[in-house]
Amino acid sequence: MNLTPKGQLYVIGVSALGLVVVGRCIADMFQAPVNPQWLLLAGLTLLSGSFTIKVPSLQARLSVSETFVFASVLLFGPGPGTLTVVLDTLVASWTARHRSKEALRIFFNLSAAAISIWTAASVFYLLAGVPPLSQQSAPLPQLLFPLVALTLVYFILNSALVAIAVAIERTETAFSIWRRNFLWLSLNYFGGASVAALLVSYTRTVDFTAVGIIVPLLVISYFTYKTSLGRVEDATRHVDEVNRLYMSTIATLATAIDAKDQVTHGHIRRVQQWALSLAAELGVNDPSQVKAIEAAALLHDMGKLVVPEHILNKPGRLTPGEFEKMKLHASVGADILSEVRFPYPVVPIVRYHHENWDGTGYPTGLKGVDIPIGARILSVVDCFDALTSDRPYRRRLSDAEAVAILLQRRGSMYDPMVVDTFLQVKDRLAAVIAKMSETPMETLVSSPRMPPDIAAYPTQSRIARTAMDDSRVRDAVHGVLSSVAQATGAVVCILFVKDPDTDAIVSIGVHGKEIKPDQVVAMSLGSGISGWVAANGKAINNGDANLDLPMELLRVRASRCLAVPIHMKGDTIGVISAFVDDPRGFSERDVTLLEGIARSLESSPVSQLMESVLSREHLRPQRHSATVH
Repeated sequence: MNLTPKGQLYVIGVSALGLVVVGRCIADMFQAPVNPQWLLLAGLTLLSGSFTIKVPSLQARLSVSETFVFASVLLFGPGPGTLTVVLDTLVASWTARHRSKEALRIFFNLSAAAISIWTAASVFYLLAGVPPLSQQSAPLPQLLFPLVALTLVYFILNSALVAIAVAIERTETAFSIWRRNFLWLSLNYFGGASVAALLVSYTRTVDFTAVGIIVPLLVISYFTYKTSLGRVEDATRHVDEVNRLYMSTIATLATAIDAKDQVTHGHIRRVQQWALSLAAELGVNDPSQVKAIEAAALLHDMGKLVVPEHILNKPGRLTPGEFEKMKLHASVGADILSEVRFPYPVVPIVRYHHENWDGTGYPTGLKGVDIPIGARILSVVDCFDALTSDRPYRRRLSDAEAVAILLQRRGSMYDPMVVDTFLQVKDRLAAVIAKMSETPMETLVSSPRMPPDIAAYPTQSRIARTAMDDSRVRDAVHGVLSSVAQATGAVVCILFVKDPDTDAIVSIGVHGKEIKPDQVVAMSLGSGISGWVAANGKAINNGDANLDLPMELLRVRASRCLAVPIHMKGDTIGVISAFVDDPRGFSERDVTLLEGIARSLESSPVSQLMESVLSREHLRPQRHSATVH
């Protein structure tokens, strides 16, 4: 049994108590020998108990042997009745289809049944005030209420002990498991008690004629149960398969959504695992709510399908207009998903996962507990995972930095109870999630298209080689970058152009103190700040300079970056990037100045030189005709 230490302690405790009860019953039988007819009832119990029926979705089995168990209790007392149950449980464990021989499981099942029937039998004789019926008969009306009590105590105690063990194993509440899987089994117990009462109420011995009449009824009951439960199990299996297919489709769609904004599949899976684990810690155990959180964790960003990619992947602060477009994804995603008939409340979680605890969130400004608990959980874990993952606009933060931000937002953006619980169990949940993923958490951190492929390769780029070899290009570019540095105070200025041979931008000029004149850097189109500007044709001011790895490559310290596109004949063909070591960054005047320089390149001699550099005909190696001799 895969149990936590708490679960193992529970199972061992029940098993130990059950062995004590069985030991006492054996001792009592040696002191006061039982009527040999008990052996007949025990044999009938073992025979009927060998034909068991699997209870759907549980490691439990059902038999029709309760009739003879109740008869043993009524005729011979608590001790023989308890030993009858023990023998029945042993046979049922041995003849089970999977033949589970796990000692702890067998001892637990045996002990749970023994404790339950011994307690129930003791209650029966306490209420009835009569000795075992094999010693003295009693009228049926006198036994009716004690018999009902016997049945209720046996059923409730036996099913509750098993439900608690299953709940510990599944991290669900025992009551929900009992209500869903055991409540309907009470009919089997009451039916067995009724038949047993008819069997023994008018005689102090086992009547073979009555047994001959009862056995066919039990056989009919067995096959009826088997057929019905078989259909239930088939239906349950079909629902599970459909649900797995359903969740797989959701996961595939979620992966496609996250691929649009350059977040890896690992991110959504981690958020889902964080959310489910945190929900369990908060006591969210309603199956419908759990399923809703499981699906919503994958689909909460569905609305990003309508957000332009240049906004999703912008490596810098969004403008107010861009942020308004970004905010639409919550309500749009919910509207899209509302067309799907979810059997659990997924849509409210998706719609409200950006609502704030103090009512300042969006889209509707819900406040406090009016926000669905699933949305409150999702907002916290999504924030933590985003903070500790690389994003196009910043590097990942440490756990300590992310925790500090959560605490800062506690009570304003996030539910204080959710934040406090998350911080209490964060380390333990991280270990569990890493184990579930079978991958260390460090390697699970998503890495969007950051620019690790930047390199200095003066001999690998034909564009860079041609620019360096052409003195007119070299001098003109140097003049432009020197002017930018002098006017803005930039410590480094770089002029990038798109490389027609690769999906990258390559520098044809780098200006800065103690930088080699032939230094060449490149980065993937769309990566970092400069790559994003080249891909989208839009300027970025005061982006994080660390996102452009040329700073590390060139060993220059800088904090802010200003990058503006260079257009030629309607196309973006390059970028001018300036870097400054000042947390205040560049001013709007600097932006206007750099944009003016970028526009002037289109009508300057530099544009002709750049066009020449970018010409594929200019860069293509000369071909020589071959002559066959």
